[in-house]
Amino acid sequence: MRSEFEFIQHIKKKYALKHIGDDCAVLPKDDKTDMVITADLLVEDIDFRLDWTTAKFLGHKALAVSLSDIAAMGATPKWAMLSIGVPEKLWNSDFLDEFYEGWHDLAKEFGVELIGGDISRVLDKIVIDSVLSGEVPKGKAILRSVAKPGDAIYVSGELGGAAAGLELLKNGLRNSEKLNSAELKLIRAQLAPTPKKGFVFQTFGVAAMIDLSDGLSSDLAHICSASGIGAKIFSETLPINSNFGSLDLSSEKKLDLVLNGGEDFELLFTVDEKKISPEFLTEFHRIGEATANVGIIELINAGETVVLEPKGYRHF
Repeated sequence: MRSEFEFIQHIKKKYALKHIGDDCAVLPKDDKTDMVITADLLVEDIDFRLDWTTAKFLGHKALAVSLSDIAAMGATPKWAMLSIGVPEKLWNSDFLDEFYEGWHDLAKEFGVELIGGDISRVLDKIVIDSVLSGEVPKGKAILRSVAKPGDAIYVSGELGGAAAGLELLKNGLRNSEKLNSAELKLIRAQLAPTPKKGFVFQTFGVAAMIDLSDGLSSDLAHICSASGIGAKIFSETLPINSNFGSLDLSSEKKLDLVLNGGEDFELLFTVDEKKISPEFLTEFHRIGEATANVGIIELINAGETVVLEPKGYRHF
């Protein structure tokens, strides 16, 4: 069965869609500015479960997933359109008020204005469509397609937290003050993640960038495919989430969560270290380097090298 990524590439090629291929489409706005725009779809029982989350957390995450796409382009978020289909039982409750409260709390933090959208009744499951646009200096959007062999590969923060939180939810734990501090942080990393502010990367000479939504193995593969490169990463340099220590997880399970878990909404980027300030790089985690071995990602783990296949989240 083909994946959604293969389907997107098929549609892009068939209809010659030149603006598809990054976290956002980049469109001309004026002489000094380009506009970036993204759309995200969240479906109940596929992307979230109501018995795991709250309406306020869900509103927060509905915006967070789109903010992370804008961040990956090095852009500043500006305007949003939000459409939601809800069943009648939730319409006759406080669900929507709490949902929009969570959405607007995060929107205020990022300076986003809601300018439209739609509300409809659905028979059963909630469906959320988030559209977000932003601005970036003319010709300065950070793309996936400009990484070069020899570039260093960095991530902006710790990995695996959201995936570990999902595992806890699957095992019956819920967001509650009864949890210990580490468990609570991991679950909230899944339910209410805070994306990065990508516009700060504009001034630092970052080459290619993508947000870590599907998982490091898959998202790094997207950069490799778009740029026509390979990559080599080192397991001992991966920034494993600091809250893992309180969980009874094998080293193999921790590595799997870090490589394939997804939804951390950190930023994965490449840089030519000779062209960038060392002071900037000290804030981030160097995990490897781009290679000329096109399409091949090598993982060096305990002195052994294996080919890392993309095993992050797939809808199909």
